[in-house]
Amino acid sequence: MSKLGTLGHKLHRGEVSYDFVGKRKIWYGISILITIVAIVGLAVNGLKEGIEFSGGAVFNTPKTTMSVSDVQNKISGDTGGHDATVQKLGNGGVRIQVSGLSTDASKQSQQQIAQSLNMPKDKIDAEIVGPSWGKEISQKAFEGLIIFLVLVVVYLAIAFEWRMAVAALVALLHDLTITVGVYALVGFEVTPGTVIGLLTILGYSLYDTVVVFDGLKEASKDITKQSKFTYSDVANRSLNSTLVRSINTTVVALLPVAALLFIGGGILGAGMLNDIALALFVGLTAGAYSSIFIATPIVAEFKEREPRMKALRKRVLAKRAADAAKGEQGEPEDAVIDDADGIDGDEPEDGATAAAGVVGQRTQGAAAGTRPARNQPPGRGSRGSRNRPSGKRR
Repeated sequence: MSKLGTLGHKLHRGEVSYDFVGKRKIWYGISILITIVAIVGLAVNGLKEGIEFSGGAVFNTPKTTMSVSDVQNKISGDTGGHDATVQKLGNGGVRIQVSGLSTDASKQSQQQIAQSLNMPKDKIDAEIVGPSWGKEISQKAFEGLIIFLVLVVVYLAIAFEWRMAVAALVALLHDLTITVGVYALVGFEVTPGTVIGLLTILGYSLYDTVVVFDGLKEASKDITKQSKFTYSDVANRSLNSTLVRSINTTVVALLPVAALLFIGGGILGAGMLNDIALALFVGLTAGAYSSIFIATPIVAEFKEREPRMKALRKRVLAKRAADAAKGEQGEPEDAVIDDADGIDGDEPEDGATAAAGVVGQRTQGAAAGTRPARNQPPGRGSRGSRNRPSGKRR
């Protein structure tokens, strides 16, 4: 955890940076691939509508020791050829849901189910659900979704700019498509809980995106007055400064949702929790991904097409090229001396001549078996020390 905190501080200060914006084509390709898989799954499998949307009957039994699989096997021929969904209730009873069952057929199924489970008919509660109620819910939800998207686009266009509004809308549609596609691939029923989950994830999906956009707006306020960073550079720095925060908020939000989905629905068998939990889990994950890899790179790509941002990019690249050339020319070249006459016949400078003389003296001394004379520092009585203070007090 301390390493994660240190990484967060480094990202915020700009000491560590990941090039999310520069590698946007990779993220676009991954998102397109995932979206295509979701659309294909939706086209092939379709959405499995719950009883609230398709209509049918619900039978609730009293407390029983039979398991879900036992009940499923015993009533397999009592539902008039329709698929039945069996769920264990908290009071020990069983909920049997049969979609597409008419009123007359439900009465006959109730009697057959009671006989198959060895229960009195009057102990099994039957409830008929008409499809009109589910259609009304779906229509209202669709209307609410359209109103929500329009308000979001208007707000972001006013608070930020239209490019950020378009990027946020693309990210939202990306998250909704992936969530619906996962529902089709997994085969979970679409219930009112699913609709609630889909509408809920829209707010979570926008949260991280708006946080990044706010920092980007502040950082790019006077961006054209400098020649050090392009708009993509500033966008990438803003994204890195809020990266750990986005990850932390997403993980904290996913923990209770994962508990509902995997523990409540998977281990404990509360299947009714799966509808809303799966929508929230997939939507939160897709929202965190889109805010980092989709929304901000799209804004940077839109902004880089503006004439003033194109001019800024030219200035920045020209300045970087000039600095690189200046750095190469400013590096001191070490003089390599092979002999007293210099290199390739060139006459060495005074300093090089003196160095060559010293090297020659040492070489000759080594050949004669004697040590070369050392250059002693000037003594106290020498010329170099006449003007030096002796350090004695007068």
